Amino acid sequence: MADAHVAALRAEYNAIAKRLETVTGTAEREAVKREIVGFFKLVDGQLAELTQLKEDIRQLVDKYKQLASEAKEASAPEFTGTRPLVHADHIGASTFIEKGWSLISLGDHAGAIQSLQKALQLSPGETQAESLLGWAQMLHEDYDDALQTFSKVLMKEPANSLARINVGYICLKKRIFGEAIEHLSKAIRLDNDKKATLYAHFYLGLVYLQREMYEDAQTFFQKTLQLGPNLIEAYYELARAYWFAGDQEQAKQTWEQGFKANKFNPWGKKCQETLELVAQGQEPPRT
Repeated sequence: MADAHVAALRAEYNAIAKRLETVTGTAEREAVKREIVGFFKLVDGQLAELTQLKEDIRQLVDKYKQLASEAKEASAPEFTGTRPLVHADHIGASTFIEKGWSLISLGDHAGAIQSLQKALQLSPGETQAESLLGWAQMLHEDYDDALQTFSKVLMKEPANSLARINVGYICLKKRIFGEAIEHLSKAIRLDNDKKATLYAHFYLGLVYLQREMYEDAQTFFQKTLQLGPNLIEAYYELARAYWFAGDQEQAKQTWEQGFKANKFNPWGKKCQETLELVAQGQEPPRT
């Protein structure tokens, strides 16, 4: 349907172009001029409508993500996505970078990877494209590829804390705990990005929780909630750290706090579900 619409516009363009080649008198030139102006306004108006529709689709995607989101063992760092400031270039890499950013925002990680790889073919070593490619690969769970991509970024930008916590997250998922601690601790020491510092504490809490070092896990989750009270999953994980350390009453209170903090958040709901589970005499999940 879209192809037919574009084909109709292209046919109209070709018809005007053909008449322009054979125009003779002044009156005929003026008539063709009016056609060109009218055609431009038609296309421009449709572009404006399509741009607005594109933004409306983003809202649909956000609503879908909200409905479909599920609480998992560890969420990837949230891609809030500030539109990249890219400069137009004659080789077209910037177009693919912006497209890649848009596709990540829309949740089409495979499409984003393809677009950003094209950008890097046109402009090898472009750091912004590499950073976004790493995000897309990580969210697509291509962890080995993402690790390699982020390593390139960190070689050029050792103080890039967001890239560093992403590496820490990947190492956590791959259970390479030593490297995870190294990268996440470095991000905390750098403390040059609030989001990176927040997630570094959270992921360190998860590392120590998985290693059954519950007091250390509690410390990092408590700090996470000081830095970001809206990261509801930290309540859930902190409560698990209390529970498995033997402090079941504190765990219950923490799950209750998480639910009250945001009843509609999937992690808030998971806090409530876990409370109901332990009330039945069952154990909370270990993963």
